[in-house]
Amino acid sequence: MNFGESDAERALRAEVREVLGTPPVRAALDDLARVTAAGEREPDVRPLYRAIAAHRLFAASWPEEYGGRGVSHLEAAAVIEELVRGGMPDMLQVLSVQIVGLFLLEAGSDEQKARYLPKLASGELFATVLYTEPEVGSDLASLRAAAVRDGDGYRLSGTKVFGLKSGMSDIGLCAVRTGTGTTKYEGISLFLVDLHAEGVTRGHIASLADEQYDRVELDGVWVGADALLGAEGEGWSLLTRCLAIERTGLDYSLKAARWYDATLTGLIPETTDDALLEEVGRYGAAVDAGRLLAWSTISQLGRGPLDPTSAAISKYHTSETAAQVAIWAALVHGHGYGLRALSPEKAAVLEAGYRESPGLTLSAGTSEMMLELVASSAFDRPDVIGGAGGGSEI
Repeated sequence: MNFGESDAERALRAEVREVLGTPPVRAALDDLARVTAAGEREPDVRPLYRAIAAHRLFAASWPEEYGGRGVSHLEAAAVIEELVRGGMPDMLQVLSVQIVGLFLLEAGSDEQKARYLPKLASGELFATVLYTEPEVGSDLASLRAAAVRDGDGYRLSGTKVFGLKSGMSDIGLCAVRTGTGTTKYEGISLFLVDLHAEGVTRGHIASLADEQYDRVELDGVWVGADALLGAEGEGWSLLTRCLAIERTGLDYSLKAARWYDATLTGLIPETTDDALLEEVGRYGAAVDAGRLLAWSTISQLGRGPLDPTSAAISKYHTSETAAQVAIWAALVHGHGYGLRALSPEKAAVLEAGYRESPGLTLSAGTSEMMLELVASSAFDRPDVIGGAGGGSEI
């Protein structure tokens, strides 16, 4: 279902479907399908991304000078939606383009934009984020990784955990402490770190999900002053903007739709009773509502800074819905997905979704944090949320 699409969005969708059928992209999709079917948990998606990027579709909303097409954020979302429907895994694209790339567009210097954005848009470089640390969890402001001055640059040391795709990434957007202040939110700075540099060690953390979590050790990694994003010590305000960009909900809504559609393909009339039909309708409505929320949030990107409360609402609903749909699919199809007519391909989709679902409500901010953001805005913005007024510490 496409809600009130423009002619430009429809044209882009048609173009993407044509691109997905071109020999280089088709071959890359087929290779990806083969290694996935062989049981490889985290296949290399970079060849596919580069084939797509050759059509300037990988970062379509970026200005042409940086490798994009200069289309609106909504039109770019239509591109991503069609690519994912066509079989493109999206996580490395989300990290490289929708998070690190968009953050560079907003906060990077002219030199940083010229250096990194064209290479990210073409698939020459890929990026990830290095935020979370052991024993810190969602309290990002309590991070302990540090950067100290060394000549005309800095030395970074610390451990980052539960990131994704560091093994396929070339640069990491890294939050570290460069000083102290009256609160823990002061003295945090952001750096772009070369993940191939001396002193960087990358490894995996065991998990159920097909996309494995990473552990990245930084041992005195040297970066130049030009690796600093924004002003030293002002990283928290930049992080707040970056985290909001992560929470549009588009990626979660696409997962929910994929798992919902796969569930429906396995239903047969003889075993679909009224109770199950009610669930089909309820989850279908939640999936559609999540897509509407995501697209509403994305539309804000073209009008200025993203409202953190709207982003929190979208992230909460879409991630919770995706997780619930994955669990519902397991209940519908039974252990091993053998109780109903489900193809091996669709069964593999739902099995992977079931393994991934526990992390969806944790990544990019836990559901509890999203609810806290929304609740606090009820006091700060009673005209919008309906709160009673008053202050908030958040």
